[in-house]
Amino acid sequence: MKVVVIGGTGLIGSKLVANLNENGYEAVPAAPNTGVNTLTGEGLAEVLQGASVVVDVSNSPSFADDAVMEFFRTSTTNLLKAEANAGVTHHVALSVVGTERLQGSGYFRAKQVQEELIKASGIPYSIVHATQFFEFAKGIADGATDGDTVRLPAAKIQPIVSDDVAAAVGRTAVGAPVNGVVEIAGPEAFPIDEFVRKGLAAKNDPRAVVTDPHATYSGAELQETTLLPGPDAHLAETRFADWLAQQQ
Repeated sequence: MKVVVIGGTGLIGSKLVANLNENGYEAVPAAPNTGVNTLTGEGLAEVLQGASVVVDVSNSPSFADDAVMEFFRTSTTNLLKAEANAGVTHHVALSVVGTERLQGSGYFRAKQVQEELIKASGIPYSIVHATQFFEFAKGIADGATDGDTVRLPAAKIQPIVSDDVAAAVGRTAVGAPVNGVVEIAGPEAFPIDEFVRKGLAAKNDPRAVVTDPHATYSGAELQETTLLPGPDAHLAETRFADWLAQQQ
């Protein structure tokens, strides 16, 4: 089985390609640095020749509202058209738990458009909704920093490590299309301000994390459960504290 991984040289993509190849599949990384550009269509027809599955774990290089919408709308449209021409029988996309509840954010509006295009394409599909990654604690802090202070709400988060995300996406890719959404999350839920506070402390980052109920996440206000998965989510085993201890 040939599996083309769009965004296959990034954090999740590189792990996914390695996992699939180790398990006997032909996994091909596709990204601008391998000659494949979903925005322009360059290299798509060539890389998709003989592919049964396409996994899209790519992300926009810019998170500005207009740029991120243009990226997901154009790249997804180009990719789905090329897949239809190539006879691909399973499209897998990595998205985010709570996307439909975060429409106050330009980024998540763009992710919602991506998902809608996939559902309307006629290609059998699986959308994997993951919670935020352990590795994103600093990035979340950077987006919420004012001077030396990080302002975040106490809404709950149930983060997951990228290794477990790659494993779950891989299992989905080689399985039958679900024509729906699969949710994955870490084993524990705790407040997002606590998550970032612990993540920064582990890196000896001196910024102070202040709990602010009106602070936004990626431009959207959060309710208590906005970022939490539903009761049918597949829970990974890696705990945040154990992962942090391994980073020392």
